[in-house]
Amino acid sequence: MEERAEKTKKINDTLLELGAGIVAAGILFQIALVWLVKNKLMYSIGLWIGVGLALFLAWHMWKTLDEALGLGAAGAQKVMRKQSLLRYGAVIAVLGILMWGKFASPLAAFLGVMTLKVAAYLQPITHKVVLKIRR
Repeated sequence: MEERAEKTKKINDTLLELGAGIVAAGILFQIALVWLVKNKLMYSIGLWIGVGLALFLAWHMWKTLDEALGLGAAGAQKVMRKQSLLRYGAVIAVLGILMWGKFASPLAAFLGVMTLKVAAYLQPITHKVVLKIRR
C-alpha cells in the first residue's frame, strides 16, 4: 500500500508540473500571438477555453491512469480506450460549440488544447522549476 501512495504522489507531482507547463504555454501564446489577430478578445477567450480544457484533459488522464493501474491488463486497456474516446469527444464538443456560438475563436481554443503537448515537452524544465520553488 505504501508503494501505491508513493506512485500516487509522484503522479500528483507530474500533474502539477504538467499543469504549470500548460499555463506557462498559454501565457506565452497569449503574449506572443494576440498581436497578430484581428479580434483580440475572441482569440483570448478561445485560447483560455482551450487552456482550461487542456488542464481538464491532463487531470482526466491522471484519474484514468490511476484507475487503470488497479486493474488487470484487459480491464486497464478497456478503461483507457473508453476514457480516451471520452476525452476526444469532449474536445470535439467544445470546438463544435465554439464554431456554432461564434463567441470565441475555435482555432485559438485548439491552440490552447495543444498547450498540453507543449507542456509534455516542457515537463523536464517545469520539473526543475517546481523543485526550485519548493526548496
